[in-house]
Amino acid sequence: MVLLGLDAGTSVIKAALFGRDGRQRAAASRRTTVSHPHPAWSESDPETAWAATVAVIREVLAAAGIDGSAVAAIGVTGAMVGAWVIDADGRPLRPGILWDDGRSQPWIEARLAADPAFLSRIFASSGSVMQQGCTLPVLRWLLDHEPGVMARADCVFGCKDYLRFRLTGRRAADPTETAVAPGDARAQGRSEAMLELFRLGPHRHLLPPVLPSEAIAGAVTEAAAAETGLRPGTPVAIGAGDVAASVIGSGGLAAGSACTVLGTTCLNGVVLDAPSFAPPDLGLLFSLPGGLWMRSMVNVAGTSNLDWVLRSLCPDLARDPDPYAALEALAAAAPPGAGGAVYLPYLSEVGIIAPAVSATARAQFADLAPGHGRPELVRAVYEGLAYAIRDCFVAMAERPASVLLSGGGGRSRFWSQMIADVLGLPVEIPDGGEYGACGAALLAGTGIGWYPSIGDASRRVRRVRRMHRPDPALREVYEAAWRRFGRHRDALLRMPAALSDLS
Repeated sequence: MVLLGLDAGTSVIKAALFGRDGRQRAAASRRTTVSHPHPAWSESDPETAWAATVAVIREVLAAAGIDGSAVAAIGVTGAMVGAWVIDADGRPLRPGILWDDGRSQPWIEARLAADPAFLSRIFASSGSVMQQGCTLPVLRWLLDHEPGVMARADCVFGCKDYLRFRLTGRRAADPTETAVAPGDARAQGRSEAMLELFRLGPHRHLLPPVLPSEAIAGAVTEAAAAETGLRPGTPVAIGAGDVAASVIGSGGLAAGSACTVLGTTCLNGVVLDAPSFAPPDLGLLFSLPGGLWMRSMVNVAGTSNLDWVLRSLCPDLARDPDPYAALEALAAAAPPGAGGAVYLPYLSEVGIIAPAVSATARAQFADLAPGHGRPELVRAVYEGLAYAIRDCFVAMAERPASVLLSGGGGRSRFWSQMIADVLGLPVEIPDGGEYGACGAALLAGTGIGWYPSIGDASRRVRRVRRMHRPDPALREVYEAAWRRFGRHRDALLRMPAALSDLS
């Protein structure tokens, strides 16, 4: 028997199968389309997401040479927050709004003008700097701008919760997601005070009940089984947000463990046995299964910076059979420090939330010289992400001894070594591949009794594939380059206020 983990990322939906030992047996993925119908909007079609989920389930079963009867339980994870709205019959009422959507920013700015402590009050409850795509501000926007839709609404999900609903017909949410909705990080759940702050009290019925991540939400329905090839009645766990699932699946669910998840976004965190709200008004505090938390700093744009480089600067490499290997080779042709070229990797509509908060900060190159070419520019992008990771760990009160690096970026030896050199810390690459799907599967395995606890399950899969130790010969080069990066980062963060003063 195997466990099935589903991971619904921003633009990719994955399925992977795992044995009781946590080792991956097969995997499949399908890309989905993110639409931007208006500036700052980011949406996904729910039916397309479900169709992709059906496809990857069938593909992964075929790849493993098994049928649905061999799946003992299913776990689901995915990109967090946003809003996927259904009616009483379970039909989507509009496209799903994603975590990186920025449409609520004008409402947030108006609240700040009336109440300068608005965001600080949210942080005092959630331990997180609220992003525009969080569920409560998005729900407020929907009620204000699409009242006809919301009059028919029966439930508002996150992405993974919608897909679990399609599998089971059960409405539910989990603590890892509700705490950053924003909610109550100490209690690892929703907050009535936060609902009232957003004037959502009368609409609390739209939010599904919160159950533990390891709990069994329900079972695969006959209809879902007919579509997916799964066995009707297969248990489906509540699951967790992608951050928590990746920590679990990479073997990092233990107090003191530090990790970087370098995927579409770049999340950096330290696992704690008690919630930490330091430094105030900065970063994120995630609830984790097993009575743990993770203090995190996030660069909103991670490997999406490389996607932009391939699309905009290196379209010829985008046609290569292995475009990312070709991009790495180009970057490796430039020296450490990128010849003085600097890239600030804030390629997002929602700006930057670590090591400072600015909704208007955007990516940019700096210190370009006539002798710079594509190798220097591309290397500057890789290095810019490494410097942003260092920024995030420096901003935290906790100091790690090493960092567990997962996500797509961790597959690159070139980039992993660069990150170790920039951090001045050992970087461990965990064994496995689909860490989020693995974490979701382990939650399902815990829910059906395969493991005594989710902490035990995570410890079982902690296997280091390779270790990257910092190169002492590059310490001074990267120290100087990081300081140069910091000067440009600080100048960028001051820029909106300076421009405002001129207007």
